[in-house]
Amino acid sequence: MRKEQRLRKAKDFVAVRREGRSWADKLLVLATRRNGLDVTRFGFTIGKRIGKAVVRNKIKRRLREASRLTEVQKGWDVVFIARSGAASADYQTLSRSAMELFRRARLLNVSSQAAGRREKAR
Repeated sequence: MRKEQRLRKAKDFVAVRREGRSWADKLLVLATRRNGLDVTRFGFTIGKRIGKAVVRNKIKRRLREASRLTEVQKGWDVVFIARSGAASADYQTLSRSAMELFRRARLLNVSSQAAGRREKAR
């Protein structure tokens, strides 16, 4: 993920949580906020209670890849917050969870939504 696509400052994370909206499931919480830019920026929060550094970094890598492969609308700040179940979830499960949260938040581009409907129909 390129540098301009990442949330890096604590104040940006706080702004998303404070001013944005959020959606959740058993594995993840998705918080979003408009950023007024031409790019969508992603941030990932995985607390120490989820596991040791190796586990937390593995979850971040998986979420980063799932976000990279998903066509999300431009102009948003997106923060994923991992819940305890994320530590034992495989990539496919985390990816499906992220995609469903993107869908519920209405952040997917039209082509991604059509692909998701085709995937569910199988």
